[in-house]
Formats: sequence, C-alpha cells, structure tokens
Amino acid sequence: MSATSINVLGYTGNNKQFVVKTLNTDLRISENEKFPELEGPNPYEYILAGFAGCINSLGQLVASEQGLTLDSLQVEITGNFNVAKYEGRPTKERAGFNKLEITLKPTTKAPLTALQKWLKEIQDRSPVYDNLVNATPVDLILYKEYNYSN
Repeated sequence: MSATSINVLGYTGNNKQFVVKTLNTDLRISENEKFPELEGPNPYEYILAGFAGCINSLGQLVASEQGLTLDSLQVEITGNFNVAKYEGRPTKERAGFNKLEITLKPTTKAPLTALQKWLKEIQDRSPVYDNLVNATPVDLILYKEYNYSN
C-alpha cells in the first residue's frame, strides 16, 4: 500500500478571516453570513468545489486512459445541508450534508456505454468520493496553550 500525506494549516486572527495554507496557495474561507464584508467561499462551498475538482481531474485522466475525447466537462454538485444543527437548534438530523447530487455533462462524441464505463471508473478511483460515502476515521486533537510556572 502506498500512501501520500497531504497537509493544510488553517489559522485566523483578529480580522476574522480564516486562511488555509496549502502546498501551492493560500485559501481564504469566509463565514459569509456572520461577516458579509469578508470575501471568499464558505467552508461547505470549498468541500463541494474540491469534490468537483477531483471529479474533473480524474475524469480527464480516465478519459485519456480509455481513449475518449472530452471537448469539455461540466461538473455540478448540489448539497442539501442541515443548518439547524450548525446553528445549535435541536434536531435529530446529522450536522452535515444529508444529500449530494452530482451532475456530469461531458461534451464528447463517445457513446453512452463508453461514458457509463468512464463514470464507473471515476467513481471507483475518486478518493474524495470514497471519503464521503465511507466512514473515514478522524482523530480530533486539541492543544491548549497555557503558561507553566514553577
């Protein structure tokens, strides 16, 4: 088994803007509703954008491997989100997305059977898809800063 570690570091300061440092760029994440003056997508839009990006890059790769020519590819993802739990209101529903709908619209001359094979391969190989549909262990670790004096 070969594994690659991916790491991001997020931080916020007095300006309330949350910045995430990645290997190649800084991402600015906004809470939009609480701080409308801050620009940038909210965290949930980033999740969907990352998923769409994964589908696009993997879709292009798989098409090339299968000898399909994609003139273009549109990926639309809609997520139904439970805001009641997020806002601290009592609800029996889970906190996250309760449904995602992904629509792929490739522009290609490939027959439908080839596109169905292409889609199945994307689904089988997508790490983001796998993490969203299967339980992935998550360790949540808290470090508290404190002053130690004798």
